[in-house]
Amino acid sequence: MKRAIYPGSFDPVTFGHLDVIRRSSKMCDELIVGVLNNNSKTPLFNVQNRVKMLEDVIQDIPNVKVIAFDGLLVDFAKKMNANVIIRGLRAVTDFEYELQMSQTNRVLDSEIETIFLCTTLEYSYLNSSTVKEVAFHGGDISKFVPEEIKSLVYQKVEELKENSNE
Repeated sequence: MKRAIYPGSFDPVTFGHLDVIRRSSKMCDELIVGVLNNNSKTPLFNVQNRVKMLEDVIQDIPNVKVIAFDGLLVDFAKKMNANVIIRGLRAVTDFEYELQMSQTNRVLDSEIETIFLCTTLEYSYLNSSTVKEVAFHGGDISKFVPEEIKSLVYQKVEELKENSNE
């Protein structure tokens, strides 16, 4: 059985992430979407919320599981018995960073392969930071995230704004 991991922060999950999840789920028997709990960043949503959001929007894809992790990706891959990492590429700048990470992971564990999927042109500009920025300024994010995620993002942004005014 071929098991792959698609890791990321998913803060929040976007249509671009969903595109990579749907496409890569067809390339393996089981796809684990690994939600990184990165202590060096301050995400908009905590890891449990990000896992729940992903579970809600991928429930129609039977061979996909969502699992939170922290630490090294190669350690998570070993723990999950996966030997393939899926990474999405939007631009050349993504490739440079992802190539370095792929090579580092390969040095750490020579059994792990990285597969790069180019995003569809429709989502090549999109990232979670853009979604958050647009939402913070009251812009329409409906073309960036699923409907059920959109309301959660706006709600969280309003909470942050209220907390910063106190």
